[in-house]
Amino acid sequence: MITRRDMLLASGGIVISGGMLQHSTSGAAEPKQLIYHSTAPDNAEPHLNDLVKSWITPTKHFYVRSHAPNPVIDPDNFQLKIEGMVNRPSSLSLKSLKRFKTHSTTATLTCAGNRRSEYNEEGKVGGVQWQAGAIGNATWQGVALADVLAEAEVMPDAKYVWFEGLDQIEKGGGIIPFGGSIPIAKAMIKNGAAAPLLADRMNDAILTADHGFPLRTVVPGYIGARSVKWLGRIVVSDRPSPNHYVATAYKIVKNTAPISWAESGPIYRYPINAAICTPAADAKVAAGQIELTGYVLPSGRPESKVKQVLVSTNQGKRWTEATMTGKDSEFCWQLWKAQVKVTSDTKRLMVRALDTSGGFMPYRVPWNAKGYLQNSWFQLPVQVS
Repeated sequence: MITRRDMLLASGGIVISGGMLQHSTSGAAEPKQLIYHSTAPDNAEPHLNDLVKSWITPTKHFYVRSHAPNPVIDPDNFQLKIEGMVNRPSSLSLKSLKRFKTHSTTATLTCAGNRRSEYNEEGKVGGVQWQAGAIGNATWQGVALADVLAEAEVMPDAKYVWFEGLDQIEKGGGIIPFGGSIPIAKAMIKNGAAAPLLADRMNDAILTADHGFPLRTVVPGYIGARSVKWLGRIVVSDRPSPNHYVATAYKIVKNTAPISWAESGPIYRYPINAAICTPAADAKVAAGQIELTGYVLPSGRPESKVKQVLVSTNQGKRWTEATMTGKDSEFCWQLWKAQVKVTSDTKRLMVRALDTSGGFMPYRVPWNAKGYLQNSWFQLPVQVS
């Protein structure tokens, strides 16, 4: 049985000192487990060799993406507000959420900015300078968003569901929460791998503060920004959320002029992507046969599966097909490995992939000002002796 003490400890806002519970200023994972690009807010990714050790990503190796310091939330006083175009608005405690059926799903989350740093070779981009580790595959437990919305009685003209977090982000001289929204058709999927969850557990443990304690959304197939952490408010509407992170961010634009933001739509589904995780970048390897390992995530479309992963040691002149490892599950990555021969002429290793929904990794992705959705052929420099 989970006690309040367990929940407070899991929140990351509490530590033990002299047998007493005290507040801590940080709920971050152990620094040695992750590469931190910033702190307060925490933004960190795992070492790639750690990332591919298992199909399920341990929480300690799961990337952390935050726009403000982790809020400290008292689970006993927590209330999730359901508002907007519903006949029965409500405010739900964690205890009252337990009356809904519990669901479990395994899904990969990936930041829209994964591999962002590669865009800098063409033109500088701002934001967290992610390498290829802003991705992870976890098992999530919670209640179906559709069940909660059904009880609230969504009005027929509703088209979108907004999510708002309890974090406090300094923006434009004021304080705003992180927000997201998804189409009502996605929100109302009740069963199966595509169903969005209101999750309170990750990998069979209570959410940590870094990952949204006490409640977050998990939206399989969509970029991580739509899986809002520290969820505090759901609004049903006839339009997308006006929150900055829907209306003026997480869009593909060539420049950041107001007209560009207005004309571009929000990013929802992620594209196919893959990376080489071992050997490490710029590693010294001996000429001859070596093993490569990595991950591949098919497009976030229903029933999309990995079709082929191809690796090259000679700038794409010849390709070797990789072998898939781990499970093949909807909205989840697969791990792969390949045996290849390298010579003194090998300067870089390359990987590209295709999926069954027609998704493919192009040779080059057009540059965009925010560095989103980088899924060109992944290229890893190595030194062969």
